[in-house]
Amino acid sequence: MTESVGLQKDKEPALRVMPRPADVNAQGDIFGGWIMSHVDTGGAIIASRRARGRVVTVAVNEFVFKHPVFVGDLLSIYGEIVRVGNSSIAVKVEAYAQRKVEDIEVVKVTEATCTYVAVDADGKPRAVPPAR
Repeated sequence: MTESVGLQKDKEPALRVMPRPADVNAQGDIFGGWIMSHVDTGGAIIASRRARGRVVTVAVNEFVFKHPVFVGDLLSIYGEIVRVGNSSIAVKVEAYAQRKVEDIEVVKVTEATCTYVAVDADGKPRAVPPAR
């Protein structure tokens, strides 16, 4: 039995994507790596807005899969900044799957904390500008 939750109505998702048949493993579930890639992308979108420029992923901590994702689920990626350093930004990212179009069910499928570093055009770390 899965725990049904509501989407985060007070937040805008950083990313929404729907997995396709090419994204499944041999058991018919979506590859964990596919999900991880989208979680990283969603976190990077949030970090790059705060950094006002390019960021690169330097760490992903405590990636926890809670439920599988299936073809046809709408995967919504939410995140919030939890720490800003001189050049780094840590983002807590959560992913929710919206299922069953006829009787909508939403489950939290994964969460992780991703750390990004702001970089310049040469790929060298740069300071994160002050918040606006």
